[in-house]
Amino acid sequence: MTNLAYTEAAMTQTKKAVNVTQTAGRQQLGDFAPDFARYNDDILFGEVWSKNDILSLHDRSIVTVSALVASGMVDSSLKYHLQSAKKNGVTKEEMAEVITQLGFYAGWPKAWAAFNLAKEVYNEPSANNKADKGSNNMDLATIKETSMFPVGGENVNYAQYFDGKSYLNMISTEQVVIGNVTFEPGCRNHWHIHHAAKGGGQMLLVTAGRGWYQEWGKPAQELKTGDVVHIPANVKHWHGAAKDSAFQHIAIEVPGENTSNEWCEPVAENEYNKLP
Repeated sequence: MTNLAYTEAAMTQTKKAVNVTQTAGRQQLGDFAPDFARYNDDILFGEVWSKNDILSLHDRSIVTVSALVASGMVDSSLKYHLQSAKKNGVTKEEMAEVITQLGFYAGWPKAWAAFNLAKEVYNEPSANNKADKGSNNMDLATIKETSMFPVGGENVNYAQYFDGKSYLNMISTEQVVIGNVTFEPGCRNHWHIHHAAKGGGQMLLVTAGRGWYQEWGKPAQELKTGDVVHIPANVKHWHGAAKDSAFQHIAIEVPGENTSNEWCEPVAENEYNKLP
């Protein structure tokens, strides 16, 4: 039987237990400059940003934004780090003070340019404001802007097993296979089975939006941010977005013996459309 558990406490970030994961280097430069990509993902973010015993993510964001503004970098890299600063708890008031201070030491034009980006980032509605709080609905653009892990490209390799468009970013392919899967509203995968002679199965950690999970012969279960789904091996099931909300989950493949995936028929459209 599916076990849905609410684990907000488990997702709480502590100062000394933060692991920053970055895959942009390998995604964008992996083929052209693999060493640089590795330094970016594994050293800069995997080690430096994840070392929070002295400087918190909040403090590191302020330092990074200050360095970029002082060097005149007011492009997409600054916007990314402003967005990260916002996620890491740097308030609008704190950011305004930081940039004002920089104006006197780094240059007034640089501060003006930085303020233009900062206003754009800090005036963006948060996911909670863009979402319908009653239903947890969320649009795809919001999920892409606020996703903890990169959304990745369109999931073309598995498109034949999905109704609608999905996006996939592999977070890990070593030790345990973990993927960040994002669904456009109305997108769902086909019925499928994670076979295993021993162990196996899958876990889903819902990180954004609203969706559905259903096992063969059982009612569909609504999924919202913070839900955890334990999918046993050898059980036929499907999961995906609600009709009016984008949806994102982390999919964790549970190790097992003689594992394989079997894709089955699509979810019947008339049955899916009955779901609220």
